[in-house]
Amino acid sequence: MSDMIPPGPFLADWVFLHAARSPAAPAVASAATRLTYGDLAERVRNLAGHLAAHGVGPGSRVLLALPNLPVTVVAGLAINALGATSVEVNREWSAAILGDIVRRSGVRHAFLWARDAPTWHASFEGSNVDRAWIVARGPFPPTFEEAIGGVAVALLLEDGRVDPALGAAPAFEPPTLAADMPALVLYTSGSTGSPHGVIQTFGNIDANSRAIVEYLGLTGDDRALIALPLFYCYGRSVLQTHLLVGGSVFLDGRMAFPRAVLESLAAEGCTGFAGVPLTFEIFRRQVDVSGMTFPRLRYVTQAGGAMAPDTIAWARNAFRPARVFVMYGQTEATARLSYLPPERAGDKAGSIGIPIPGVELRVVGEDGVELPPGEIGELVARGANVTPGYLGEPDATAAILHDGWLWTGDLAERDEEGFLYHRGRAKEILKIGGHRASPVEIEEVVAGHPDVAEAAVVGVPHDLLGEVPHAFVVPRPGSSTDEAAILRWCRENLAGPRAPVAITLVERLPRTASGKLLRAELRESLRRG
Repeated sequence: MSDMIPPGPFLADWVFLHAARSPAAPAVASAATRLTYGDLAERVRNLAGHLAAHGVGPGSRVLLALPNLPVTVVAGLAINALGATSVEVNREWSAAILGDIVRRSGVRHAFLWARDAPTWHASFEGSNVDRAWIVARGPFPPTFEEAIGGVAVALLLEDGRVDPALGAAPAFEPPTLAADMPALVLYTSGSTGSPHGVIQTFGNIDANSRAIVEYLGLTGDDRALIALPLFYCYGRSVLQTHLLVGGSVFLDGRMAFPRAVLESLAAEGCTGFAGVPLTFEIFRRQVDVSGMTFPRLRYVTQAGGAMAPDTIAWARNAFRPARVFVMYGQTEATARLSYLPPERAGDKAGSIGIPIPGVELRVVGEDGVELPPGEIGELVARGANVTPGYLGEPDATAAILHDGWLWTGDLAERDEEGFLYHRGRAKEILKIGGHRASPVEIEEVVAGHPDVAEAAVVGVPHDLLGEVPHAFVVPRPGSSTDEAAILRWCRENLAGPRAPVAITLVERLPRTASGKLLRAELRESLRRG
């Protein structure tokens, strides 16, 4: 291990060590703010002192509901420096879902974005929240406390500074921490019902970060552009890995303006970029990259679902000579479980690769017995990055953790060399005439038609076969999409009843904020007719 990589598993300690060694080194930046490691450490200690003075310490849970800003990083590290748990949520979820999370998690402190006050007024009803740390670009209105139900408020700025009106912070006294203490609670989804809160310990984060650093070869010279939300395990892992090695990140939340993001990638001298399939589809459709160069970019990573083969090919060409890593993971595994080495992209197309360092992956049947190569079963994982469970949900935890193994709920098969291929979610597998079929495999074939940009497949009821595939297709811009021609293509390239029986053309596929496909919404649209 490099002597520049901190030996302990605690996030704030990583920052403090790099600040002591290289205080002027860049750490976290945005369009408006640039923090060195010295700046970051000072602001973390200052905020931690204020939090401790108001009762935050080991065992506390603190809500973090902020956009991607330097203060978001400062707040998360300050919470963790006290041995407390940062409960991180998507601030765009409904008031009902957010309120349920607030009450179930038992948070008493919350970091909020000022303009979200109306949402939180409803979400705090019946909760234990008694203090809100409000992030604003300037002084918030005097009526803000009334706007969120009378909760005491304190002001923070986007750069992580505390309102001077609060006075000097008490000296920060770090508590004794343990690797098995919960550092984060990240939520799996907020699209329907109550999302699961995945506990990530300091040890989980440490193991996952070190494994990613190893296969990406990260050093203190690396700088990543983060366009993914920090409440999402993928975006959070990019931050964590760079803080571990003493690298830096540039936070850019402007995916509504994709060209601006790519311009920042070049102008900021970024060496790395991470995206979900939707990220790269947006770049591909909306930005002409032919005249753009990324002089320091050396790697690009993709996770968060299967990406169309031609989009992967586009990314490899657009970001050449940067290496493109296709990866797979889950929030329950902190972030990452497998990666496809770029040099195997040609002969292992469609694979999610091999286990990351320190992780075991198996494909098993319903009895838990490992299956031979070529057979589809559930993917299970074991490693120090696997969650101890869901917050306050022992039954849901018991459903995914068995004898030290995480049952991912994903179907996969492995080849003779041990490379894994994702075959869909177990609960989404199609049962056609008594035979199982992966919607992902069908989607890959549909998306192979030259007029198709994206495809998603769901099962629909059938009197004879039980269910049959129905495909939703996003046409490629400028194409004269012929549904009959696509159906013919499917019948020619898919055996028997695996070919979709119908095609629905759509402008876009429904996805979560992190880019995950929402098949349930597609099924519901068919049910409604």
